[in-house]
This record gives sequence, structure tokens and C-alpha cells, in this order.
Amino acid sequence: MKKDIRYVCYPFMRESASTVDFEIRTDSLTTRIGEAIALTEDVQMVYEDLRYLQPMAYHLNGSIRGKLAVTEEDLAFLSKMYDKYVAEVEEEISHFVLPQGTHAATVLHVCRSEAKKSVRALHKVSLERDVPEHLMDYCGLLANLLFAMAVYVNKQHGIAEIPFVSKSYPTRPSKKKETTP
Repeated sequence: MKKDIRYVCYPFMRESASTVDFEIRTDSLTTRIGEAIALTEDVQMVYEDLRYLQPMAYHLNGSIRGKLAVTEEDLAFLSKMYDKYVAEVEEEISHFVLPQGTHAATVLHVCRSEAKKSVRALHKVSLERDVPEHLMDYCGLLANLLFAMAVYVNKQHGIAEIPFVSKSYPTRPSKKKETTP
């Protein structure tokens, strides 16, 4: 007898492959990006970029089991987007900061965390099968972009970042820009 589809939330749930965990992680990431979209209408650049990123997260999701949908060109585009935000918040991200600030910024920090979990899940997939390197790069860069977006949103709202100084790890001396006389 065929299983009633009402009881199936995801058709691959009982598989043992790590692909399942990656797909569930990226589904969570896509959902959280949707939450961030709802909170960033007042920061138009972030809002528009998240509208672009949300379907890309689902394309990332399907790029392992299905057709490879995230290309190296997509990675290059993501890299330019990252550079745009870093140029805006370079000073604020020169040190580790606590994930805090506006509601939108804190949700973007959750998105960042979900993207990191996706990277880890993708690594587990790579132990079982070949994963194109640019997918690993895309996932990692996406996490870093979401961090920069969170800091950018705080900056747009006049919220200062709170540096975090770890008691567990030594701090590295900051690189000072050399000036020529």
C-alpha cells in the first residue's frame, strides 16, 4: 500500500547519506533568509540582495542530489556582493564582534550561523562523494557575506558593534598599515 503523502514532510528523510542533512540545513538557511527579508525593507540594498540570495540558497540545496545549479559565475557574483559590503563595514569587522543589534541584524547573524552549518554538512557530503570545490567556496562565502550584511544593517541604524575578546584564544596583533615617509 502506498504511503499517504500527508505524512511525508520530505521524501528522503530516511536515507542515511549526508546529502539529507545538507538539504535540511540549506532549507533552514533559506527559511531564515526569508525571515531576514521581512525585517530589512528599510535597508533597501540588503533587502534586494537577500531577495537574490534566497532562491540561490535553494539552488545550493539541490546542487548535490540534482543538477548542479550554482555555477562559478554565481560564486564570482557573490564575491562582488561580499566586497561591496566589506567596503562599507571594513572598520567594524576588523575584530570579532558579538552577534547583536537590531532584530534584522540578529536574524542575519542566525542566517550566518545556518550557512556555517551548511558548510559543515556539505563537508560531510564531500566525505561520501565528490563535491565541486566552488560549492564549498560558495557556502563559506555566503556565511561571511551574511555576517557583513548583519554589521551593515547595524551601521545603517546607528548601532555600534560590541567587540568580543576571547578568554580561550589569544588575540593576534592587528596589522598596521605601513606609511611611507
